[in-house]
Amino acid sequence: MIVTLSCSKLPAGQTEITKWQYGKKGAVSITYDDGSINQFLKAVPVMNRLNMPGTFFINTGSIPGSEYQGKFIGRPVKDIIKETRTIPTGRDNIYERASAARFLGYRGTSEYFTKAGAMIDAGKYEEAYKIIDDLYKKVNSGEFKPETAARRVNSRENVLTWDMIRTYASQGHEFASHMVTHPYMAALDEPNMLYELEKSREEILNKLGPEYTFSAECPYGTEDERAMEYAHRFYPALRNRMPEVFLEELNRASRKSPVSSDLEYVQWQRGATTKTPMPMMKAWIDTAAAGNNIWLVLVIHGVDGIGWEALTIESIEEYFQYMKSKENDLWVATFADAAKYMRERMNSNVKSSVNKDKITIDLTHSLDISLYNIPLTLKSYVRPGWKKVVVKQGTEVKQLSTQKEGNETYVLYQAIPNGGNIEISGV
Repeated sequence: MIVTLSCSKLPAGQTEITKWQYGKKGAVSITYDDGSINQFLKAVPVMNRLNMPGTFFINTGSIPGSEYQGKFIGRPVKDIIKETRTIPTGRDNIYERASAARFLGYRGTSEYFTKAGAMIDAGKYEEAYKIIDDLYKKVNSGEFKPETAARRVNSRENVLTWDMIRTYASQGHEFASHMVTHPYMAALDEPNMLYELEKSREEILNKLGPEYTFSAECPYGTEDERAMEYAHRFYPALRNRMPEVFLEELNRASRKSPVSSDLEYVQWQRGATTKTPMPMMKAWIDTAAAGNNIWLVLVIHGVDGIGWEALTIESIEEYFQYMKSKENDLWVATFADAAKYMRERMNSNVKSSVNKDKITIDLTHSLDISLYNIPLTLKSYVRPGWKKVVVKQGTEVKQLSTQKEGNETYVLYQAIPNGGNIEISGV
């Protein structure tokens, strides 16, 4: 962020971009994974009533009417199964064999894929090889029962429809990719990883539009370097990883306090689960509200009995009400909006000039304006005698009251980067 000032008298005309929207002290993004139905039937009405937007990472393949469902991209699985009888699993074949594991036509093989993915994600490749070898040994010896079409019918957790999603999106909620089939991305070979990334994005693009292709979360919170490199080709922002030099990321497993970070921003992920005490969850809110650089990213899965580690609707009501009580200090934003705001602010250039009765501000950023187009909050110091001001940018004109900071007078207002000069004049 670069601020340039040329004026006849300080501090009138001095302008800065506030760290968070509306000059708030911290930010919170409420995110949900997997798209289980009570997230929408139970939690969304609470959020709408409190005017809180959420971000929903959805598995596109489980939604009725989706063009792309789970599939294995590669050689016939019978050839892979046959090969495992004589060639052990190693670095050269682990990804292909793991990718095929969910599509062998037998019940229970997905569990081996997930376990192997966790080992790869942890860098424990020898353990992953053993898991995959064990899987194919059992397949070759006939220990698994065949999968049947009846068992593939979507469960009650997956009755979300695209029509429902469009309705919730129109209410201000963000929908983002959680891949096609919720795979452990670290365990996939290139063709299958690309399928999950590309086809989930394409599905969302076709059903909702480009606005909803900004964010993604690779399942299981993976931070596997190989998976991240591929995922960043398709999505500008990943909840898994945002490698900004100005941002420290503390994942859900981190025990480090965000207060100790000396970077411009810190993304602090916390997982709200069945076992999380309410006082601890409220303390997260208090910490974000007390700081000035903390972006609290809440991760929720199940709601009211449906989904993994489901929170009760009573706990969600209590928690969101508590969050609402801190609205003077916290900006509750979608994951995309918070990410965009930080990036716009850190890549912006502010110039201001002052004459007798008018302050002129030029606000620009160097990012792609088709992606980064949300307003920034500016704080401009004005002449002490100005009680009210008119702020004009393009056709947008607003009359605002000024505020005091010691002996100085300033105004907070919203402005669009690259949207033309901003003019501030006293009333």
